[in-house]
Amino acid sequence: MGEETQGVKVIGEWSPVIVMVITNIAMGSVNALVKKALDDGVNHMVIGAYRMAISAFILAPLAYILDRKTRPKLTFRLFIDHFFSGLLGASLMQFFFLLGLSYTSATVSCALVSMLPAVTFALALIFRIENVKNLKTKGGMLKVLGTLICISGALFLTFYKGPQMSNPHSQSEALHHNSNDQNTAKNWLLGCLYLIIGTTFLSLWMLFQGILSIKYPCKYSSTCLMSVFAAFQCALLSLYKGRDVKDWVINDRFVIIVVVYAGVVGQAMSTVATIWGIKKLGAVFASTFTPIGLISATLFDFLILDTPLYLGSVIGSVVAVMGLYVFLWGKNNETEASTTLPPRMDSEEQNTNVSNNSSNV
Repeated sequence: MGEETQGVKVIGEWSPVIVMVITNIAMGSVNALVKKALDDGVNHMVIGAYRMAISAFILAPLAYILDRKTRPKLTFRLFIDHFFSGLLGASLMQFFFLLGLSYTSATVSCALVSMLPAVTFALALIFRIENVKNLKTKGGMLKVLGTLICISGALFLTFYKGPQMSNPHSQSEALHHNSNDQNTAKNWLLGCLYLIIGTTFLSLWMLFQGILSIKYPCKYSSTCLMSVFAAFQCALLSLYKGRDVKDWVINDRFVIIVVVYAGVVGQAMSTVATIWGIKKLGAVFASTFTPIGLISATLFDFLILDTPLYLGSVIGSVVAVMGLYVFLWGKNNETEASTTLPPRMDSEEQNTNVSNNSSNV
């Protein structure tokens, strides 16, 4: 009985980690498939709008059933908060991220998104959500070190290609890709810039969601509201690329499957899981799992979409995961220190009171 209780306790403690790992594996596959759809010339914000609309459609009944008893009253302020949640975490983020993805690749996009822990951590320090004094502790230093290793892995994967480890393409196709890479260097840099901007918006959303989840703790209802607002926002942003009604008519079966998969798995389920992870252990913790999405995108590109796998991708992914574990080590160290701190403070206060009493005597 005691072992069963301990087993349930261990599962409960590790459940946020398991959920965030699965979520980022799914997101890696979504990025790889969406990249394939973008290569077919689909308006990136049309994909974004459909994705958010499908997310809202899937989550509406779940929100009604599961959040019915716990859902607080929706005030005008909460509506505004969810409008900005959709703007930061969905529409503006997707506008820049998908635009950057269309210029680069799924692997590069996930590599740059692996900088999310660093960006979130830096913004948390700027907005004083994270305490600067904590950086001087062992846990704080490990978190900084883990963040730097994550960035190093992402940069290594992005800028060092290395020799090809397999050859699923013909030699002529490889030469064709190399030629295209040389001709699109400017677009590649622009794509990286867009991806970094998209990552910054995602970091801001994570910090904003950390506050919103306290005021409105119903994750299904919150994600549904966010998706509804974001669907309209994405539709408006799609006018940037074109105003042809034909852009909204998708006939390709593969693109339709990608849009549905991105809406259900990549938006609805992933956002709910991320909100839950943020509520459980904070925005910085949730953002540290993005390197797993990087590995997922690389493997998905290689195994499913027959994209060549290079040595740099493997080394960069391994380094990024090492950084993830160092960061989690620091987070765990910080948590243990905070749980042992109050008793130590109480004993210090007790000693002070004893000394004061003795001096009074």
